[in-house]
Amino acid sequence: MDLDQQIQSLIDKAPPDGSTPQILKAIAPALLLLAQQLKHLEYSILQTFEQSWAIAVLSNLKQPGREKRVIYAWTSFQDASLAATAAGDRAKRPVSMPVTHILFQMLALEGLDSIVFFETPGNLEVGTEVRREQVQNLINVYLQQYRSTPQSSSNNLPPDIA
Repeated sequence: MDLDQQIQSLIDKAPPDGSTPQILKAIAPALLLLAQQLKHLEYSILQTFEQSWAIAVLSNLKQPGREKRVIYAWTSFQDASLAATAAGDRAKRPVSMPVTHILFQMLALEGLDSIVFFETPGNLEVGTEVRREQVQNLINVYLQQYRSTPQSSSNNLPPDIA
């Protein structure tokens, strides 16, 4: 599925509440811009059997007490499977997802700081970090444009969308 098809899929699956599909259309350019900076159309993430995303908590060795909550996204399903096996965690399984869906879902995950995308199959040493703040800021630019257009009704826009 190419990026445009991924966006259309998000819009098609949005609740038909009168505003969510329009909001998704408004923020689509932000999702596309972010996705185009990554190398692949689909990544694998680890999910629990309850379908929650596996979040890793990283500690800063230079600043004890400072933590970062991240999700890893692997280019290959095999790399994600190996990561789950290496962690010895049988409660997590890899799931492949379109990149735009991962970026969009990032907004819904409370307390998440970043997603690290491993771009090269087999190489788990170098990843591309996409910070939640970066995603929120870019989406807010498009939401502000959406709010300022005459056809949008700011009353239908949830205040905490990004």
